[in-house]
Amino acid sequence: MRIQGRLRLGYFPLPVSEARRIRAWLCCPVSAYSAIDPCIGDGTAFSEITGGTSARRYGVELDAYRAELALAVVDDLIHGDCLEVHCPVESAGLLFLNPPYDWTTGVTRSERTERVFLAHTYRWLKVGGVLILVVPAPHLRECAEILASQFKDTRVFRLTDPECVRYRQVVVLAKRRSRREREQLRDNEIVARRAQLVNVGGQYERLTPLGDVGTPLYEIPEGDPPKLEYRGLPLDPIEDLLPRSSAYRQAARILFPEPATIKARPLTPLHSGHVALCAVSGLLNGIFGSGEDLHVAVWQAVKVVDRSEETQEDGTIVVRERERFSNELMIVFASGETAILH
Repeated sequence: MRIQGRLRLGYFPLPVSEARRIRAWLCCPVSAYSAIDPCIGDGTAFSEITGGTSARRYGVELDAYRAELALAVVDDLIHGDCLEVHCPVESAGLLFLNPPYDWTTGVTRSERTERVFLAHTYRWLKVGGVLILVVPAPHLRECAEILASQFKDTRVFRLTDPECVRYRQVVVLAKRRSRREREQLRDNEIVARRAQLVNVGGQYERLTPLGDVGTPLYEIPEGDPPKLEYRGLPLDPIEDLLPRSSAYRQAARILFPEPATIKARPLTPLHSGHVALCAVSGLLNGIFGSGEDLHVAVWQAVKVVDRSEETQEDGTIVVRERERFSNELMIVFASGETAILH
């Protein structure tokens, strides 16, 4: 994940407009049902999806500030790591999962967090329970095996909000299979469905965009409230006690060193590559100018995707993508005017 994503703890919230479109696909029971969001953020999207229904809402959030905001929209909230939360299997009627977009570092291999979170939480769904999974299209391949074997009535839609297009996000709507249905599945059916999901990343532009429907197609089963149990470390007390520890005070000089101030001129003029490295490393950030030209400048590295199309002799259109990094300068003037230069 890029530095900006790590600072956000992988938090890329679903826009309200897309949450409302997802809500139109759901048929909520009159009786109470349980809905869980393991990466709830501030709870805005989850509230839109389950609002005005008889849902009992449960959420999990790692960030303390967002967890405090989400308290207003859920019946029960756990402040901690979703992967340390235990929930009885087949106890929830709805699972809304918008996991962090990152890699985990393991002893033997690394895995995408999208798959790790799905593997940990999909068992919480009741038979016939509805899964709403929001992930970047290229990384749906990591979730393909679980989706193909454990879910049915699977639909994949392209999200069209500009923020979603920026990260090439898709939404997966599906229903949990019963054990009998899983046993009746043939291997070639699983392989074929898995192949379709793996290829979603390369067919992103051709996916059907998510839209409203006249009749909801996913009926959420009712059920009793589940009991979520947090088995991880208590984050808030640890954060409060950490600065008081002697080890922390000794490490603070390394973890939080005094910023270096460089005022000398280089021996030789810098070429464009040197300037770019200085810019994205933060050495050119700061306050510049005076009067009307007084401004704050912040540089960062951004990923750019160059796309090209080539038509083969048989009429097949081959789309090629090449990723590269570029520099972006954000400027905020004293007058309030802002600008972004690429």
